Amino acid sequence: MATYSLPDLPYDYAALEPAITGEILELHHAKHHAAYVKGANDTLERLEEARESEQFGGLVGLEKTFAFNLSGHVLHTIFWDNLSPDGGDRPDGELAAAIDEHFGSFDAFAKQLSSATSTVQGSGWGVLAWEPLSRRLVVEQIYDHHGNVGMNTTPLLVFDAWEHAYYLQYRNVRPDYVQKLWSLVNWDDVNARFEAARAK
Repeated sequence: MATYSLPDLPYDYAALEPAITGEILELHHAKHHAAYVKGANDTLERLEEARESEQFGGLVGLEKTFAFNLSGHVLHTIFWDNLSPDGGDRPDGELAAAIDEHFGSFDAFAKQLSSATSTVQGSGWGVLAWEPLSRRLVVEQIYDHHGNVGMNTTPLLVFDAWEHAYYLQYRNVRPDYVQKLWSLVNWDDVNARFEAARAK
């Protein structure tokens, strides 16, 4: 059976300093993300055991655990590629035009995504996503690793708002951390995701 694996980062742990310290990035990737990968794989094994024994009493909890860990793995994988030591500035081309069309301006979009990330209750994410039914960009809040998102949306740019992503450096001032993320955004990666989502 295929299993999930922790992807290598496309840069060194210290590459995103000073916005994100190497210590935080290493803990985030090597410990937290790795735990979601292990959790997804372990839960797949437990689901297989339940099928083989036809013991489905714990299915609800297993399905929720699997969704939590798999979503954590997927979102973190996107997050690492969304960031770059050479990131920042603003998008151009059709992505920039779509942001202007669906949010009014880049500044209006940035304020909405920053607010969504900063105000998500508890732990979660702020997300720029493509919604294919109306063929538009939307901003979503994700609680923990799932929930409160459109069923058909595709994440393009994700901002991690879990405390493990920032607390050692920014303490309880999440908005300062979110503001620093803008200086790291890899718009080439976001644009590639945008083009792929639109083409589906």
